[in-house]
Amino acid sequence: MSGNDTRVDLSEPCEHVTSATLRKVRRPPPGCEECLKIGGQWVHLRICLTCGHVGCCDSSPHRHATAHYRATGHPIVTSGEIGETWAYCYPDDRVLSAE
Repeated sequence: MSGNDTRVDLSEPCEHVTSATLRKVRRPPPGCEECLKIGGQWVHLRICLTCGHVGCCDSSPHRHATAHYRATGHPIVTSGEIGETWAYCYPDDRVLSAE
């Protein structure tokens, strides 16, 4: 791995963690996909560990990461912030720590 690529290896998984969850993510991503399209702003970024979609957190005006979960059912996101490797499971409403 190079640069800011980090593998999310969940040390305390939930039932929604699958082999698809163990993927590389780029931190920081360029921005929230929907906010970039509409000229919106975000506070923090979340990366979907199922498909790689980048959305903004619930502290952001548009809450695109949660909207993506509701639209797709993709259960787990990780932080898009440098140095953060935690993940969050929407169905379990639980933070998953990472090594």
